[in-house]
Amino acid sequence: MSFEELLDLASRAVGGSVVAANDEFFAERDNLVNPWAPTFTPRTFGAKGQVYDGWETRRRREPGHDHAVVRLGAPGHVHGVVVDTAFFTGNYPPEATVEGCRVTGYPSPAELADADWFPLVERSPLHGDTRNRFPVDARRLVTHVRLTIHPDGGVARLRVHGEPAPDPHLLPDTVDLAAAELGGRVVDCSDRFYGSPGNLLLPGLAAVMGDGWETRRRRDGGNDWVEVRLAAPGVLQLAELDTSHFKGNAPGWAALTGGGGEPLLPRTRLQPDTRHRFRLTHDWPVHGVRLDIYPDGGLARLRLYGSLTDAARDELAAPWTDREAGGG
Repeated sequence: MSFEELLDLASRAVGGSVVAANDEFFAERDNLVNPWAPTFTPRTFGAKGQVYDGWETRRRREPGHDHAVVRLGAPGHVHGVVVDTAFFTGNYPPEATVEGCRVTGYPSPAELADADWFPLVERSPLHGDTRNRFPVDARRLVTHVRLTIHPDGGVARLRVHGEPAPDPHLLPDTVDLAAAELGGRVVDCSDRFYGSPGNLLLPGLAAVMGDGWETRRRRDGGNDWVEVRLAAPGVLQLAELDTSHFKGNAPGWAALTGGGGEPLLPRTRLQPDTRHRFRLTHDWPVHGVRLDIYPDGGLARLRLYGSLTDAARDELAAPWTDREAGGG
């Protein structure tokens, strides 16, 4: 599996933000973590020149380099980084370095400057108008990353793909065990023609229909489905199946089963453009869930609220208590 199939831990969709940059003269640092693909409209000029959908610094006339610091929306283990220079052709950085650190709480930019930074991507060449991909050895827990460009220029997006490692001390007794920001992940699905099934597990409400998962129209008498690996094993208590924005294309019915095939929610009628909540009454822990929709259509979000087992909570705590693995 490509590391790009893992969650983008830096994306604003999961709460990532750019907390500092030494320069953003031509284009704002915040664009680095926008979840959508970068765009470009030729001959669109502002007061400082051509408008770029990315982060761009002024031309350096003295030795040095530029940098931007990103707080990950979901701390975790980084498996790969993409430094996307889309549409930057004569003004991209020739080289870049990416570092990580682990700092608990909510440090200021000044405090982050003094953090124990360690390399994720050694100084490496970049190509213009390219998704520059760098695999990372994911041994250490990361809460922040620092992108350094040598010496200056523009980067459209910074993607930091990996596996979330939520701090169990901050988790309530009941939590959405399917949430992507906690480590829930889609492992298989029948169809993703109109929308990615991973959207089902993103935080917040879908803003438009395109923020959800939608399949093509079935003509074979079957049904569509998606399989979710929970962030950790737990006893599920409540399911939310949200068809918001899906009006003429919502599924007619849905059902939930555990990873071992045990029934959690029998085939149940759904309504268009509605947040449905269903109480679940089983009392055994599950590791994964399969959602079947009948016969096809789209959903905005899937929430699976439950309580972690004691063993699962201990497992989640391991990266935060192992200082050598976690760094910092």
